[in-house]
Amino acid sequence: MAMSHPPTSRDVARLAGVSQATVSYALTGRGTIAAATRERVFQVAESIGYRPNLAARSMRTRRSGRLAVVTGATLDHQLRLLAGAGEVAEAAGYVMETHTLDGTLEERTARVRDLAAGAQYEGVLTLVPVLPDALTDPSGTGDGQGDGATPVVAEATFDEQMRTLGDLADASTVGVFVAALVAAGFRRFVHVGGPEHYASARARRDVYLASVARAATDPATSDVVSLGVVGGSWSGDDARRAVAELPDAATPLAVIAANDHLAAGVVRGAAERGWSVPGDLVVTGWDNFEMGALMMPSLTTVDVDFPEAGRTAMRRLVATVRGEPRPGPGAPIHRIVWRESTGEVTGPADPPTLGA
Repeated sequence: MAMSHPPTSRDVARLAGVSQATVSYALTGRGTIAAATRERVFQVAESIGYRPNLAARSMRTRRSGRLAVVTGATLDHQLRLLAGAGEVAEAAGYVMETHTLDGTLEERTARVRDLAAGAQYEGVLTLVPVLPDALTDPSGTGDGQGDGATPVVAEATFDEQMRTLGDLADASTVGVFVAALVAAGFRRFVHVGGPEHYASARARRDVYLASVARAATDPATSDVVSLGVVGGSWSGDDARRAVAELPDAATPLAVIAANDHLAAGVVRGAAERGWSVPGDLVVTGWDNFEMGALMMPSLTTVDVDFPEAGRTAMRRLVATVRGEPRPGPGAPIHRIVWRESTGEVTGPADPPTLGA
């Protein structure tokens, strides 16, 4: 909506049909207003391009309108997560600033404490581990704001080496793969795993083993068997060699690979043995890297919605800053992309709800 003058809070109030005080409460998180009213104010403010004057707000209310997010090495998936967090912060009327921290657990904890003590931020979200006593809410319940200090919220997203943890490492989707392939008639399975020191690799291995064992206990599919867990690195060449060492009688075979690089190595190893994919062998990956859609055959995989993970984490921080109840679970962050490497086998796109 174009305006002939820079938009003001009065314009937002007029167009949203509320008082100027309500606009202030909505954008600062003060007061008690209905969620629908707050959302309407956000939508109007965004549509006319209104941005609060953070400096003036800070002088009047002692609220800076700034949130800090602490992360480690900002690789591609961390950048996508931060983009999602920034969307939520902006929609809530905050500016998000990112701090990339290295060093030991103790050094990172000290820096997070400094950020909270400096009164420059209304809240701090850390995506990397810190000592529990640095957190406003070390229990993770989202209740309360401690002794009134700047809230510090931890999201179990990455470990000290920026390896995925928490919901990002959830491996429920592996169970969906196994169930769909068992239903399609596959009885022999192999898992090409990643390094044991990655929580995500361990989780995918464990869900694979549990899913195959569960199928084997069903009288209708008691002939389902695992030929083992092979690999142990993120190297596609290691996956290729693992396929070369499988017994000649392994096919028809379903291979659950811990990521797309490993799955690509499996496809190469199958071709070197004269096995067709799909046909003699089907394979699934994880991460939905761009190259998977361009492979021959294209790769069935799991797409991970890092921006949504960031949005969920930032919603929790904003709720804590405002003293609101902790938000419920966000949208699912894992989605199966069924492609040619599993032939005609398809199944649900989303994994089961956690805890269901």
